[in-house]
Amino acid sequence: MSDTRTDIVLRVDGLTVSTDAGRTIVDSVSFQLAEGEILGVVGESGCGKTTTARALLGKVRAGSRITGGAVILDGQDLLTLSPEALRRVRGERIAYVPQDPMSSLNPRMRVGAQVAEVLRVHHRASEATAQRIQDTFAEVGLPNARDFLQRYPFELSGGQQQRVLIGMALVGRPKVVVLDEPTTGLDVTTQARILELLRGLSRTHSLAFVYVSHDLAAVQTLVDSLMVMYDGKVVERGPAAEVFRSRSHEYTQMLFDAVPRLHVKRELHELTGLASTHSRGPEGLSFRSLSREPQIDISAQGSDEKTPVLEASDLVASYGRGNKAVEVLHGASFEMIPGECLAVVGESGSGKSTLGRCIVGLHELDSGSLLLAGESLAPRARERSRAQRRDIQIVFQNPDRSLNPRHTVAQALMRPLKLFGTSEGARARADAGELLDRVRLPTSYLDRYPGELSGGEKQRVAIARALAAGPSVIVCDEVTSALDVSVQASVMMLLDELRQDGLALLFITHNLALVNTVADRVLVVNKGQIVETGDTASVVGDPQHHYTRELLAAAPDLVD
Repeated sequence: MSDTRTDIVLRVDGLTVSTDAGRTIVDSVSFQLAEGEILGVVGESGCGKTTTARALLGKVRAGSRITGGAVILDGQDLLTLSPEALRRVRGERIAYVPQDPMSSLNPRMRVGAQVAEVLRVHHRASEATAQRIQDTFAEVGLPNARDFLQRYPFELSGGQQQRVLIGMALVGRPKVVVLDEPTTGLDVTTQARILELLRGLSRTHSLAFVYVSHDLAAVQTLVDSLMVMYDGKVVERGPAAEVFRSRSHEYTQMLFDAVPRLHVKRELHELTGLASTHSRGPEGLSFRSLSREPQIDISAQGSDEKTPVLEASDLVASYGRGNKAVEVLHGASFEMIPGECLAVVGESGSGKSTLGRCIVGLHELDSGSLLLAGESLAPRARERSRAQRRDIQIVFQNPDRSLNPRHTVAQALMRPLKLFGTSEGARARADAGELLDRVRLPTSYLDRYPGELSGGEKQRVAIARALAAGPSVIVCDEVTSALDVSVQASVMMLLDELRQDGLALLFITHNLALVNTVADRVLVVNKGQIVETGDTASVVGDPQHHYTRELLAAAPDLVD
């Protein structure tokens, strides 16, 4: 982008962030952003995307600091402002939308009040505040009626929560909005609506967006320009169409190869090496460790053994009790054989996560039966034998809620090892180190806390913890939604290795392209009912139910 352009609203020159120990984690990042432009920032977990995004608002994690560069918004360098002046700028001239709405919204505060608070902080509350809030809710596609404004965050769907966060960012009428993985964890139809919302806002309000994401397919449909980061550096930048077409840098090509495709059955590629732990030499970055692993076809790996490891018959489940009970799962039946990957897809609220929790025993069934290797399973985990609890494990979507922030990685991994009698003492710590190695994390992470890890790294720790029990069935509830494409490929290859030893996966996901690559069979769930089931090629290639066709039509797919 030319320096002579007059519509530039944000210019970043040589932005550098380092830890207090002197390690550089964002290294001389520079770019420009014009009115109405959407800039995509992509790269592996730990590459510096989120650190860069937060630094645009003068924010850094504890233990790190901005050590160089400038962030110039409307001719003013934000990094030279006092803390008080910087707080006035945030939300009014530049705003930030974080990844997880539930950890950002106050659960005890009504959503309308939370949006109004942004105006109060910036001394802009007036008689027009209520109308401004209603207008903002309408802009982001939310109901602006009083009863909706009076709701609490937990009463909203994931997509609605994300729209509230976007509304909080927009209500102050900023010129630049930084979005950090805003569609992570959303189903494909909700994601499509959010992406369309962002496109519309950029056009109608000339809003400039910095869109941080690991979802290259979604990025390709949205952004005008693209910046690829590796180990804190920008390795490729340019108009999005040109970068996606040419992929002139080796790392960009490798990221592209790691993305599963929806309509083309292809093998996954893994990038070896850890983006967050690469050393930087005097000649800059070395990509020797980024050579491709041998291509592995991880589809159709189901065992030849036809005896079911898990059988579910007529499962019915509800939320609430008595007259307030609402049935959310209606007569679900299926079976799994050893080594099979059975995908469960559907929109948020369709009942797919409830189905997974019923299998694990975390949500009690109203009726129906479960068999594990031919033996009856009690509806609640506490009533099952230790061997049955060990044999069925779950990995949750959000590792921030499943990992204890006060426990180190070693403590998190050693607990199931000790609980199920696998190992004790020094042996348990050594086994924990081996588990980290299996999910591509260095053993030095054993003494780290969850707060010191990136989102993708935390999810890998959660997967390692499930593997510690040595289960025969793992319920994977959106386990790859927080992972970048190369780590996603690595994790799926790891799970494939375990499948070859007989591990069965109930793979709950909204990533239909990944389903096409890894799953043997698919269950499509809508409003608590299984509306379509079959082998993956048939369901994806020739869907029979209109709901399945709608899901596939909404799913983004990377175009070569």
